[in-house]
This record gives sequence, structure tokens and C-alpha cells, in this order.
Amino acid sequence: MSESTDPRPRRTLLVTSALPYANGPIHIGHLVEYIQADIWVRYLRMRGHRCIHVCADDGHGTPIMLKAEQEGMSPEDLIDRIGEEHRADFRDFAISFDNYHTTHSAENRELCELIYTRLRDAGHIDTRRVLQAFDRAKGMFLPDRYVKGTCPNCGAPDQYGDNCEVCGATYSPSDLSDAVSVISGEPPDMRESEHYFVRLADFETILRQWIRGERNVETSASPRSTPPVQKEIANKLDEWFEKGLEDWDISRDAPYFGFEIPGIEDKKYFYVWLDAPIGYMASFRHLCNRDPELDFDAFWKPDSKVELCHFVGKDIAYFHTLFWPAMLHGAGFRMPTDVFVHGFLTVNGQKMSKRTGTFIKARTFLDHADPEYLRYYFACKLASGIEDMDLNFDDFRQRVNADLVGKVVNIASRCAGFIHRRFDGKLAARLEGTKELFDEVAPTSKRIADLYEAREFAKAMREISAFADRVNRHIDDRKPWNLIKEEATWPEVHEVCTGGLNLFRAIMIWLSPVLPEMAERAGEFLRSNPLGWDDAATALLDRKIAPFEPLLTRLEAKTLEAMVASSVEAAPESSGDQDGSASPDSSGIADRIGIEEFMKVDLRVAKVIEAEAVEGSDKLIKLQVDVGEEDPRTIFAGIRAAYEPRSLIGRHVVIVANLAPRTMRFGVSQAMMLSAGSDDSAQQVFVLEVDEGARPGMRVR
Repeated sequence: MSESTDPRPRRTLLVTSALPYANGPIHIGHLVEYIQADIWVRYLRMRGHRCIHVCADDGHGTPIMLKAEQEGMSPEDLIDRIGEEHRADFRDFAISFDNYHTTHSAENRELCELIYTRLRDAGHIDTRRVLQAFDRAKGMFLPDRYVKGTCPNCGAPDQYGDNCEVCGATYSPSDLSDAVSVISGEPPDMRESEHYFVRLADFETILRQWIRGERNVETSASPRSTPPVQKEIANKLDEWFEKGLEDWDISRDAPYFGFEIPGIEDKKYFYVWLDAPIGYMASFRHLCNRDPELDFDAFWKPDSKVELCHFVGKDIAYFHTLFWPAMLHGAGFRMPTDVFVHGFLTVNGQKMSKRTGTFIKARTFLDHADPEYLRYYFACKLASGIEDMDLNFDDFRQRVNADLVGKVVNIASRCAGFIHRRFDGKLAARLEGTKELFDEVAPTSKRIADLYEAREFAKAMREISAFADRVNRHIDDRKPWNLIKEEATWPEVHEVCTGGLNLFRAIMIWLSPVLPEMAERAGEFLRSNPLGWDDAATALLDRKIAPFEPLLTRLEAKTLEAMVASSVEAAPESSGDQDGSASPDSSGIADRIGIEEFMKVDLRVAKVIEAEAVEGSDKLIKLQVDVGEEDPRTIFAGIRAAYEPRSLIGRHVVIVANLAPRTMRFGVSQAMMLSAGSDDSAQQVFVLEVDEGARPGMRVR
């Protein structure tokens, strides 16, 4: 392998991926992030940079405690079992972690206590009494997501205790009406408890400087050429700053599975979102304890020259761009160099669903298909922004079969046959017939390298695919299958096929961050492992190659059908998240009402005359509807995941006309539009319409 000619100085990077929660399996939605990070890490390593990639299981919190109780085991045994499953999934998807640890570790406990103590001693910790929901039957305080009830803003039933998924309002569990505990189904009490808070506003100035990439005057760190967050995240952070940074509750009451907060009389525990990001540091320290060449302090001191890069989903951007850098700075550690935020995954245009079989576990995918199919498809979709991406099964199969099998592997298979049948498996001594195309490898490598560096993987894949097209056209134009018929043109066949295999080798080098196992097999076939980035422009000549064996097979429709069929579950189980998001059974019919109560509801026909997405909300569409003999009304409907706003214009829908107006942060909603929907999918929503001929204002009977 040749030395890298990357003109930039050799860099040292510590890269992390968000910690998967240790109460459920890895699924393909999770894999978007781990594959994205792994591609970037593998590319950097190929360029000669020192790149360390660490991760860990997030092993604390109420959901883990409750699931362990449900399964009749200790939380420790549960997270050990889940941890082994996660490690196996990541290994089989070729995710190249240097260390994979757990937050339930001695290293993490020590660092949590150190950071908390430093924040406390510097005056950044406050205590105050807060009102919390308490489940009498379970004898425990409830996280907000473990309380459900009727939204105080729009009246939508079955909403979580922190925000309404229909109207977008935020509130506390005490604001819900008809509130019940998700665990016991009983109405909770509201009780006071003393909690510990980080004064996040103490760090507003330093956070603003960090986000803009400006000089950190307190640590004398050099200014950055680029900000540490994407533009979309920077804009969102500006909104949060304008709103005002709120103190961050970092404590939880017993019973709780986690680390006790030291130095206090009443038993309190660190909130899982405090110790989870510290798990990055703990995993790296665990690695340092095994590798004497690694210096923990050199990576984490305030003036460290090491790049600290986090890959996270947009749902946890708030924690990683406000709480985490503030906590690090306040405790005397360095702040992140970059926080790369990505969007969510949908499947066939819909939110992943267990009922439809599109909630596919990593292990289920591995049981049916080559993991590098998914690595390649995600690479074809991933860019440097935070847009959501869709896994469309038809497009997935077509890309794998057309790009990888039909283009890339085809180059090797058609050329290798001639080399072995006529030239004893030995490459030609020169590339005269292919030299012009081979001369373009070096500049193409530079373009692809720049795209990998910028995490523009989709553009890199398009560049590689276009080059593979040119190689195939070149072989088609030279027609070695015709030339081989005359002995006089055998030397030309030899050179054409030798050139084709060298161009194939260049393509596989460019693809090796995405397809490491296929690249390894290609290197074995060409007897040129390990493949270095700059080897792409160096020709293999006058040497033996191994017999060709298929590098990748076609992806069949029946494979995907079997995968989906094996993923279908009649009743989805909620695995919860770090703050305890779990869904109660909502499959039954609501309590019956009398005809008198029903007659109070005034259902009317309305015609949608305007519709637009609400800026600042991922869920809401703002509608103007004609309801007949009165001015048009404004309705805010939480159906954005299912409908393009323009597609609603002109439809005759059903509204609740006598619902009291409700004030939202986006405006006043003057009615409610009726729709039907699936409990487990925001995309499976269907607006109720009436037959042709109905007029605005008609009563629905």
C-alpha cells in the first residue's frame, strides 16, 4: 500500500456515534448514523489520519429498570444481554469501533462524579423543589413521558406529559386533563421533590462563541475555519437563545437505575441524559486503559488539538449542542470540534411500522441480505445536511443490482475471464489502450476525496457510478469478445482487460469506505491488499491475479418480501427512550357517550381554500377553510407527515365547527378537522372527506 499523498497535515480525531439505548434491538433506522460515521472514519483512516471511533450502550434510566422487572432479571443482566446483541449487530454490519463500552461502568461513574463536582464547586448547580407526577401503585415518580392524558391546548386525547403530537404545544404533566400513569393506568398524584439543576444560562456567551466557530477567549483555543454545527442547527440554536436558556434538571428520584449523586443526604440519581454523553469519555478512557500509547488528558484538555466529532440524530441535537458543550466547558474539559446532525429514516415513504413489517431489526436484515447492500444504499442517500431519507424498496433493489452488480462487478467479471482463459491469469505489461481513461483516475480521486471529507456521500457515489459507466462504455467500444477471435489482436485484448481491471481496482478503492468487505475480496482477487487511497492511480502490471469469484449477487424482490414478512408484528411493543417514552394500550374503544353529548358536537362540511406548512413545526399544516355563510376559518392540523399542503386545496372535509378556539404559538386555531389514523404512524393519517355535491356549511349527520 502506498503512502497517502493527502496534502493536509496528519490529523488526530476522536469520533463518536450516539449511544443506543440498552433496552431493545438495533434497527435499520439506528444504522443510518452508525453507517454514516463509519464511512467517514474509514475514509479518514485510508488517508493516513489517526481516527479513533468509540461508542457505548446507554444503560441507565427508568425504562431499563421497568423492562428488567418485567423480564424477571436485574437491570445489570438485561443491559449485559442487550449489549452483546448490539455488539454482534455492529460487528456484522462492519461498523469499525475501536471501543464499544457501556455507561454502566466504573469509568463513567468516576467521570460523572468529577464533572458534577466541578460544576457544583464552580456555582453552576442550583436546587429547587419541583412538582412531579407520582404513581402511588408503583411508589415512584414518573418521567414526563410516562404520563398521558388530554392536551390542555387542543383537547387531543392520549398525549404525552411533555408535548402534544397533534398541535405541538409543550406543557408539564400537571397541565393534562384525565392524566394517567402509563405504568399502572391510575391517575397520578402531584408531589413535590427537590431536584438539582445546571444553570445553562451561565454558559450562553461561551456557547454563542462556540457555535459561530469564534475564538474561545477563556481557553485561548484557535479560531475554527468552519462552525461546529450545520447551518440548520445554528439557526435552531438562535431560536433557543432568543427564547432563553432554561436550567437543566439533572436529577431523578428513587427508584431509578443509574448512578447516585454524591454528597447529598437524600438519595438522588443522575438523570440518564447527564451520564449518557459522558459515556463517550468513559468509553475512550476504557480504551486508554488498554492502550498505553493513548493519553486521555491530551484528548480532553481545553486546548487539545485533537478533533472531537459527534454524529447524532436531529432529535438529540439540543442535548449535544447546548447541554453537552456547556457541561464540558464548565467542568474544565474541551468542547466538541463538530456535531454532525442527520435526519430520520422512513421506509417506502412511511414511518417504520411493526404492523407493516417496515420496522426492520438489524439482525433481521442480516438474516436475509448482505449488509453491504444497505451500507451502499445509505451512502447513496446521505448528504451533509439534516434532511430525512427514505428507504424505498424498489429503488433499493434497482440501485444495488444496477450500480454494484451491473456496473462495478461486471467490469471485473468480463475482464477476468479473458485474462485467465487466454493469458494464464497474468496482467499485461502496459495500458496503452486504456491510458487516456486511466489518466483521469488521479483527478477523480481528488474530487471523490473532497466529497467524502465533506460527508457528501451521495455525491461521491454518483461520481463513482458515472466513472463506472465510462469504464463499461470503454470496454464495450473496444469489444474484446470480438478481438479475441483473431490471434493478431490478442495483445490488444490483454491490454484492454488489464486496463479494465485496474480501473475496477480504482473504483473499489473509492468504494472501500462504504463496502469494506467487498473491497477486501476485490483486493484478494487482484492480489493487491491492503488497498490504499493513492493506490488507485498506480497501475498493476505484469503480475498474476487470482481466479475471479462473484463479489456480490443480485438482490431479489423475494428477499425483501421475506424480510418484511418476518418483521410484521400484530401488536407493536414500545421500547421506550431515555426519558421513558412508552405507549399504553390504545387499541380499545373509548368510553361510550350518550346521544345528548354527541349532539353537542357541530360537525360541518368545509372546503380547503388555502394550505401551507407551518414554519418552525415538523407536524402542522395551516389551513384556511370555507364553512359557508361566514368568514373563512383557520385550522392548524398535525398532518404534515402524511400530506403535502397543496394536495389538500379544494377538498371538502369535515370539521368540528363549535370547538372553542385555541391559541397556539403559531396562531389561533378556530376549528378541528377530522381524520383517521394509525396509532403507530404519523404518516398513516387520512383526512375525512364527503361525497361530491356537498357544500361548505352543510351539517354532517
